[in-house]
Amino acid sequence: MRCASSRPRFLLLLDGGIAAACLGVSLLVLLTSDAGPATAGGTAVAVGLAALQASCLLWIRRRPGYALAAAALAGVGLEVLCPQLGWLGLVAAPLSYVARLRPPRFSLVALGLLVAPTPWKLVTGDWRDMLLAATGLGLGWAVGELLRAQEQRRCEWERQVRAVERERISRELHDVVAHHVAVIAVQAVAAEDVFDQQPEQARAALGSIHVAARSALTELRAMLHALTADDGSDPNGPQPGLAQLDALVDAVRAVGLPVTLRREGDGEALPGGVQLSAYRIVQESLTNALRHGHATHAEVDVRCGGGVLRLEVVNDGSAPARRSGTTEGRGIVGMRERARLLGGTLDAGPLPAGGFRVRAQLPVGAAR
Repeated sequence: MRCASSRPRFLLLLDGGIAAACLGVSLLVLLTSDAGPATAGGTAVAVGLAALQASCLLWIRRRPGYALAAAALAGVGLEVLCPQLGWLGLVAAPLSYVARLRPPRFSLVALGLLVAPTPWKLVTGDWRDMLLAATGLGLGWAVGELLRAQEQRRCEWERQVRAVERERISRELHDVVAHHVAVIAVQAVAAEDVFDQQPEQARAALGSIHVAARSALTELRAMLHALTADDGSDPNGPQPGLAQLDALVDAVRAVGLPVTLRREGDGEALPGGVQLSAYRIVQESLTNALRHGHATHAEVDVRCGGGVLRLEVVNDGSAPARRSGTTEGRGIVGMRERARLLGGTLDAGPLPAGGFRVRAQLPVGAAR
């Protein structure tokens, strides 16, 4: 699954924040507890071990097993110097990460290895301390496993959305390609009929065949990336394109959402598949603004130039509704898949000053 460019930075900040919180808790207990190290040297060693254990969270995503082992070893020292901190320090935090990142066959082994020595608490404390130690580890593992299962469900849902969207795209592109092939057939017959008597007219027909063939090849390249499926539907009429944006905007205005449409460049000369995807992206964006975002105004910018079709739909409402446990709505996933199948990109998200923006770039120069 692809991630947004800001995702690694977000994860680094998240891990850094959790590591800082763990270190803060450890230092608070070490420096204020009466059961802490008795000497300044012991306190310094304990602080260093706490910092080492917390820092493991900064690289645990790359090496979960090694990071957990380092955290556990640091925890052994913390257990000796300050048992009040918890079993092996705060090793439950890296254990939670391991459960989040690895399947149960791995994380359960790690859990068992950490729980097995908990009877040591009977030496330094009593059975309540041992029970708390085992419970803390179990809770840490459970939290990580719940997050892992949630992420797995989200990925499966997105795969289903992509599959459905690819089926629809395949049917629509099939109609576009079929149109070009029909044009080629008609023009070829016309050229054959007038080839001897009217060569100029035959040459014009051959030029039309050339244009239609190149456009059909563009659509076929996009179809190679989509799943071919037939649900038995028989859509009538041509598929919409950029020429139908005015009608789409008028329809949205008629139901109560003022929309401003701006155009730049000759977008209607683009391949049919690109126009179709652009139309669907604008349509879905306006639908989200109307139904889910409670917007009072929307702006649509369509710019074609430099071999790229740029789309931007901005409204002053909120983000579209999301399915529980997901980071994006179904419509956004479908729009992003449309852009990706054409070799383009699509970004969607709230604006800092309020409102929501969908921005797409669909390359058209290389495909022609």
